[in-house]
Amino acid sequence: MIERMRREALKWVKQHIDITDDVNITIDDVYVVWSVKVLQNWKALISTTLPDGMYYELTYNGDKDELYLDAYKKFDNVKILIDKEEK
Repeated sequence: MIERMRREALKWVKQHIDITDDVNITIDDVYVVWSVKVLQNWKALISTTLPDGMYYELTYNGDKDELYLDAYKKFDNVKILIDKEEK
């Protein structure tokens, strides 16, 4: 299932990439950030080596035999310090 998810993310990228970017992306450029399988269900966070800040959440619903893809854009990465007394 994870390889299928990687292929679906690649397919989405190829369908949405700007043709003028002149980018050739392959399955080798698609990687899994995180994944989990619980009972018959799967979820994976997937990204690519493209410098576009995108990541993809793929969810497989084993009860319905359906795969869903959500595409997100990373806007920021902020470090937030936690005071030990605030925990």
